[in-house]
Amino acid sequence: MTYAMLSRQGKRENNEDSVRMKEKKEASVFLLADGLGGHGAGEIASDKTTSYGIHLFESVDSYERYLKDLFENGQKRLLNMQREQHALEQMKTTLVTLLIDGRDAEWGHIGDSRLYFFVGGHIRQRTLDHSVPQMLVKSGEISENDIRTHPDRNRLLRVMGSEWNRNSYELSRRITLTKDVSFLLCSDGFWEYIVEEWMENTLQNAKSVAHWLNMMERIVVENGRGRYMDNFSAIGVWIR
Repeated sequence: MTYAMLSRQGKRENNEDSVRMKEKKEASVFLLADGLGGHGAGEIASDKTTSYGIHLFESVDSYERYLKDLFENGQKRLLNMQREQHALEQMKTTLVTLLIDGRDAEWGHIGDSRLYFFVGGHIRQRTLDHSVPQMLVKSGEISENDIRTHPDRNRLLRVMGSEWNRNSYELSRRITLTKDVSFLLCSDGFWEYIVEEWMENTLQNAKSVAHWLNMMERIVVENGRGRYMDNFSAIGVWIR
């Protein structure tokens, strides 16, 4: 397994994205969060959420409940922090995380930070955004290609730090890893400026996982030129 990570400020005043990774024995966890709320509160939410994910990973011996505990306990901690700091309308974040445990992998997400799962250089699966445009795709009102340009693309329906009526996060099934498997975790500021065809194209031509991220970053920056670019972050993971 090899990996690479990047997180850029874009044109914003500060970077409210947070990326973290931790290895322990034969297990690894990757976390990416995109904070919401402004005035620094989003930055706190994303940082505290990913740091809790690392703390939890370090403190357990079995990972069977890791993702469930990460989302549910992370949510409770964030809501408590909002009340303590009188920031009920702020301090929110998306979260996408990948857990690799030996030869198995599983992932979870909430919001519109995505995980792409590739096999043999082609996308096999991606997480579905908890957003208004994704809901419109599901109802057949717009196409998948319309998400990136939809005027409501930033309207999220589920995030960490908003009250949940039920479990709002989603967990994947556990899969057994094979050779030539790749993962991409990324915030919306990243995937908004690179289509899936170019994720695959760069993957198939990359010499390393760091090279892959570098090629995609150049495309993101070029496509975002002249625009008020959001923070953008990504984590690439290769199993070879």
